[in-house]
Amino acid sequence: MTQPIPDPIAAGQESVWAFPRPAIAEATTSHLEISHRGVTIAETRHGIRTLETSHPPSYYFPRDDVDMALLTSSANRSFCEWKGDASYFDISVKGEIMRDVAWSYARPTASFLMLRDHIAFYAASFDGCFVDGEKVVSQPGGFYGGWVTSKFAGPFKGIPGSRFW
Repeated sequence: MTQPIPDPIAAGQESVWAFPRPAIAEATTSHLEISHRGVTIAETRHGIRTLETSHPPSYYFPRDDVDMALLTSSANRSFCEWKGDASYFDISVKGEIMRDVAWSYARPTASFLMLRDHIAFYAASFDGCFVDGEKVVSQPGGFYGGWVTSKFAGPFKGIPGSRFW
């Protein structure tokens, strides 16, 4: 296994290689927004970000700041060793149905209780996901839900060869 070499850190950046393992969750006052087809799906300044070594943050929105009328529960489930059992949502916007593009933890583990009643979204599925006005790029690889902005130095888990990081 090839050990990754952290990218240089520019002024104002955080290195994902300084993020902890096991993962943690922390409140953020960053302005988070998701839009698709001209519809605002979620917007908040009361989000939570999860941090884990080699991953850009995943952002969780309080349900009160999500247009829940657009979401329907999916049958999809997954398990995170840190957070517990996740359930997924489909989202319908202007007749377009996007499958399994959001997830939440109804009964998160003790370390992640703050994620209860919050929802995260895969950035790649939407026209625009923003952190403090900057359009994000989705974490590479298709499985992980991290949001990449210019504030984070990688490399990021999900790129080819990163499976065992």
